[in-house]
Amino acid sequence: MKHVIKKPSDTQVHMTVTLTAADLAPIQQKTIARLAKNVKAAGFRPGKVPVQVAAKQIDPNHLSQEVLEDAVNTTAVDVFDAEKIVPLDRPKVDVVSYVPGESLEYTAEVEVIPAITLGDYTKLKATKDAVKIGDTEIDEVIERLQVSMATKEDVDRAAQDGDEVVMDFEGTDKDGKEVPGASGTDYPLTLGSGTFIPGFEEGLVGKKTGDVFDLPLTFPKDYHHKPLAGAKVTFKVTVKSVKGVQKPDLNDEFAAKAGPFKTLAELKADVTRELTEQKEREAVDKMKDMLVEQLVKGSHVPAPDVLVDDQIASIERDFIQNLMYRGITLDQYLEQEKLTKEEWHTKELRPQAERRVQVGLALAELSKAEGIEVSREELDVRLQEMLQRYGNAPDVAKQLDTPETRRDIANRMLTEKTVDRLVDINSKK
Repeated sequence: MKHVIKKPSDTQVHMTVTLTAADLAPIQQKTIARLAKNVKAAGFRPGKVPVQVAAKQIDPNHLSQEVLEDAVNTTAVDVFDAEKIVPLDRPKVDVVSYVPGESLEYTAEVEVIPAITLGDYTKLKATKDAVKIGDTEIDEVIERLQVSMATKEDVDRAAQDGDEVVMDFEGTDKDGKEVPGASGTDYPLTLGSGTFIPGFEEGLVGKKTGDVFDLPLTFPKDYHHKPLAGAKVTFKVTVKSVKGVQKPDLNDEFAAKAGPFKTLAELKADVTRELTEQKEREAVDKMKDMLVEQLVKGSHVPAPDVLVDDQIASIERDFIQNLMYRGITLDQYLEQEKLTKEEWHTKELRPQAERRVQVGLALAELSKAEGIEVSREELDVRLQEMLQRYGNAPDVAKQLDTPETRRDIANRMLTEKTVDRLVDINSKK
């Protein structure tokens, strides 16, 4: 067998394979042996027909086609192994010439795991932001606790700041068409909380249970949901109830009800600790992201199309699911963004997908360079922690014990260990 390898790009391999009669002969014998199991011949039990007898019973055209397929499948794998090629998909095969029993020449094209060239990952620059907790942040958490523990009673008066108004609302544009994402049913809103756009909560002050009215407003130009930024929307509001909210006093009794605390000072200390831990995690995650970004930017990491396409499909599924939670279809989103689906894939999804692939490949290469592995014991500990988190539910245990789940979790653990190693390397300077 002879083969010639060409690499049109970093992620593609084109090979030409030529087989002689001597190469095809053992393959044909194995093919006949495989087909013989289904051959019926007088005097022999099913599956026990001798190869020599079976060969005479098999249709020659069928045999030559089966030999061709077996020859391509086995020799392609042999070439991949010999050349240390890792294919990412089934090769696209074209038969150039085939004379049964005498010769075969075929070409195969396939996308492969590319060669990754890491930059100097020991001299990256990223520092963790200093964490500071202000009194305002602590007070905000305490106030949210007060609100969650407040008593609420229906009141027979006009709504005022601090009240909770339960309402239905529906937003329409200048043409009277419903605005996706601008409606709600039985929605509780605390007036003065600042959770709705400017003018909405103010428009509810003075309204009573049973009031139905229109509230024309303009969304802020910097609104986080681009299709609504600067949009003029008229809300039809139905007030279903007005509740007076009585927050508990800030004292030791309040702290004792909020948790295992004896004093208000203990509660505030616990809030401070949790906020600090949260901000520390966020600061570390931000630093990790910066280091990974620099690793990818300073390395040569080609992104194979087949992997990018898989990521695009994954991102699209997640995005559509999130749109469903917001009551919006993909078509509505694309209409709002003034994008075709092809433009959406090209401008938004593909850049995200390419980065995911590059990050994954770069970290995989770094794990090999640093000899990082996940042991069976480490994986078992993680799986046990996950199982305990879900209360040792039998269905969860069964799911966690599948080879696919174990492999996915092991891969995530390997990524975590690799990123931690990247942080460690660039912290010792």
